[in-house]
Amino acid sequence: MTPDLSTEATLSFAMHGEEALTIGEVARRAEVNVETIRFYEREGLLARPARPTRGFRHYRGDTVERVRFIRKAKALGFTLEEIQQLLSLRATTGAKCEAVRTRALSKVAQVEQKLRDLRRLRTALVRLADSCHGECEVDECGILASLSGHATSAHGRKGGGAP
Repeated sequence: MTPDLSTEATLSFAMHGEEALTIGEVARRAEVNVETIRFYEREGLLARPARPTRGFRHYRGDTVERVRFIRKAKALGFTLEEIQQLLSLRATTGAKCEAVRTRALSKVAQVEQKLRDLRRLRTALVRLADSCHGECEVDECGILASLSGHATSAHGRKGGGAP
C-alpha cells in the first residue's frame, strides 16, 4: 500500500526539508525487518513517531542512519544499553571521543575474556572427546560417564576428567 503523502507528518517533514519515510522504507534502507524497527522503538533506541490523524507514521530520513549505527554496534558485541550510551554520547554537544574510546576498549577486554573462556572450553571438550575411542556401546561411553559425574566408564577407562 502506498502511503498517503498528504498527511500532516509528511507536510511537516517537507516544510523542514526532511524526507518522510514509512517504517517499511526505513527497514528496507537499513537492511533490517520491520519488527527490528519496532523492537528498537520498544527498547528506547528509536523514537516512535506520532501517528497522524490519517495515514501512516513517518520517520525522519536520519532514522535509517541511526538503525545502521545500532546494527553495526550490535554486530561488534555492544549491548543495547551500551548502544544507548554511545548514541547519547554522539548526541551530546562537547562530549569527548575518549568516552567512546573507553567503551570500545572495555568491549575489547570483554571479547578477550570470552576468547580465554572459549579456549578453556575447547581444551575441556578435546580432553572429553579423547576419553572416547568410539568403539564401545553408549552405556560404556567415557564421554557420557564423565558428563554423568562418573570418574570412569563401565570399561574402567577414565571418563575424561573434564569439568
